Amino acid sequence: MIRLFNVYYPVRTLILLVGEALIVWMSLLIGTMLRYHEDSELVLHYEYGYFKIFIIGAAVLLFSHWFDLYNVSTFDARGRLNFRLFLVPGLVAFALAAVGFVFPGALLGNSALLYGLIILTVGLMAWRCAHAWLVQQSFLQQRVYVLGSGDRARRLVNGLRHVSQLGIEVVGWSGAVGEECTREDIASDLLHYVNQRGVHRVIVAMEDRREQMPMLELLRLRLNGVHIEEATSWLEKISGKIEVEQLHPSWIIFATGFRFSVPFRLMRRILNFAVSLIGLLLALPILPFVALAIAVDSKGPLLYAQKRVGRLGKTFYCYKFRTMRQDAEADTGPTWAGDEDPRITLVGKFLRSSRLDEIPQLWCVLKGDMAFVGPRPERPEFVDWLSKEVPYYGVRHMVRPGITGWAQVKYKYGNTLEDAVEKLQYDLFYIKNASIALDVLIMFQTIKIVTLGRGAR
Repeated sequence: MIRLFNVYYPVRTLILLVGEALIVWMSLLIGTMLRYHEDSELVLHYEYGYFKIFIIGAAVLLFSHWFDLYNVSTFDARGRLNFRLFLVPGLVAFALAAVGFVFPGALLGNSALLYGLIILTVGLMAWRCAHAWLVQQSFLQQRVYVLGSGDRARRLVNGLRHVSQLGIEVVGWSGAVGEECTREDIASDLLHYVNQRGVHRVIVAMEDRREQMPMLELLRLRLNGVHIEEATSWLEKISGKIEVEQLHPSWIIFATGFRFSVPFRLMRRILNFAVSLIGLLLALPILPFVALAIAVDSKGPLLYAQKRVGRLGKTFYCYKFRTMRQDAEADTGPTWAGDEDPRITLVGKFLRSSRLDEIPQLWCVLKGDMAFVGPRPERPEFVDWLSKEVPYYGVRHMVRPGITGWAQVKYKYGNTLEDAVEKLQYDLFYIKNASIALDVLIMFQTIKIVTLGRGAR
C-alpha cells in the first residue's frame, strides 16, 4: 500500500487512477487534433487548449470519483460498473454543453469535444478490462501468512481477503492449525508455507506472545528478506481506523504520528478562521429564509445552543439551527437522535439532510472553539459516561472538535455505545495522521456525501 495525504491506498487503485487520468487527457488531446488537424498547434498553444483539456479531464475524474468508480469493491455486478462508466462521459457532455451555452468561447469546440468523448468512452472500457487482467498478474500479488489464532487475527485475515484491491493472498494463518497448538506447531506451519508458497510477509497478530511466538524462526525469516510486520499497523491500513481492543499505551507512545507542532496548529487555525469567515459571508443571503422556515414550522428559538466538550476537555456552547421541537428532551433528558426520531420537525428533516442546520457552527470555528475537521464534539453527560466505558476515549480531546471528521465520512451516524467505540477508532486514526492534506481530503469527501445525501440524521 502507498501512503498519500496520510491515508493508505492500494497500489492497484493508484494504478487504475493514473492510467485513467492518462486516457482521459490523451482522448481529449486526440479529439482536438482530429478536429483541427494542422491548426491544432495553434488551438493548443495560443488558445489555452492544454489548460482547457486539463480542466475537462479533472472534471471527468471528479465525476468518476463521485460515482465510486475507484472503489470497485462496492459493485456487486459488472453491469453496474459498466453503466456508470457510460454515465460519466454522458454527464460530462451535458455539463460541457451548459458551460458552452453560457461561455461560448471557453471550450475547445463542439466537434473536438464530441470526438474526445467518444474516444474516451471506448478508452475507459478498454482500460478497465486491461486493468482487470493486469491486477491478476503475479508481480502485483503478495503472499501473506498471518501469525495468530484469536479474534484479532481472524479480523485481519477476513479484512485482507475482503479488500481485493490490496492484491494480497492470505496463504495461511495459525488459526487453521488449531486452538491447542504449541509453539513448535506454529513454527512448523509457518515454515511449511514459507517454503512451499514463497511467503512475502508475515503479519504478527498473536495475543499471547511470551510462550507461543516462534522468535528464532521469525528472526531467520527476517534476515532472509521476509517482511515481519505488526497486525495493528495493517488493521489501520486496511480499515482506516485504530482498534482500541488490545491496544497498549506503549503503541500510542512509540507510534509515528500523534504530534501537533506549533507551525501546524498555527497554519490550521489561520485556514479555519479564513474559511469560516468566508463561509459565514456566503451564507448570509440564505439565513433569513432558513429562519423564516423554522419560525413557521414550529414554536421556539431559531438557534439551539448546547454545551459540548472541546479541546483539552474544556466546555463550550455549540450553535445549530433548531431542528427539533422545543420540548424535545423535557421528559427523557439528554439522548441521542434515533432513526425516524419523532422529535425532529418537518423543516428540521430538510435542514439535517442538507446540513444547513450546521451553518451556525461556523461561528464556533471563527471563535476557535471548533475546527472544520476533527472529532465531533460530544455533550458532557455523554463524555462522562463514555470515558468510563470506552478505553482511550479521552484521546479525542487532544484536538479541536470539528464540523466534519474522518469518523463522519467513514461511518454512519451513531447512537449506541458500540457506535461510539467504532467512531472513536476512526477518530484515533485521524489524530494519529492529522495533516492539512488529510483535512482537505475529508472536506472533499464531506462535500460528496452532502451532495449525494448520504449519512444524514
